[in-house]
Amino acid sequence: QVQLVESGGGSVQAGGSLRLSCAASGDTFSTYVMGWFRQAPGKERRFVAAVTRSGHTPMYADSVNGRFTISRDNVRNTVYLQMNNLEPEDTAVYYCASNNYYRTDPSEYRYWGQGTQVTVSS
Repeated sequence: QVQLVESGGGSVQAGGSLRLSCAASGDTFSTYVMGWFRQAPGKERRFVAAVTRSGHTPMYADSVNGRFTISRDNVRNTVYLQMNNLEPEDTAVYYCASNNYYRTDPSEYRYWGQGTQVTVSS
């Protein structure tokens, strides 16, 4: 079992940047695939990015590709989401999650953090 705690959310203007962090504890962090998801008010939770156990070959949703970067530090047991050139449409609660498989479907992720709010104003 792994516990996940996100941080780094906040309010920024369009074009700004934020860096989200997700600290893991419990089970061996390096054995899990890590993903970031987001949920806007009234909408389903959606895939944002995922990274393999080694940190290689990240994948991104089309809406964030080229603006967001996912990375992980298996020594610090932390996964990051660097978000640049933010848009109002990026406003959502952002969640990190862990999984045994490299997937984009949130229903396939087993462990979740509590989420951190990101608000982008125009």
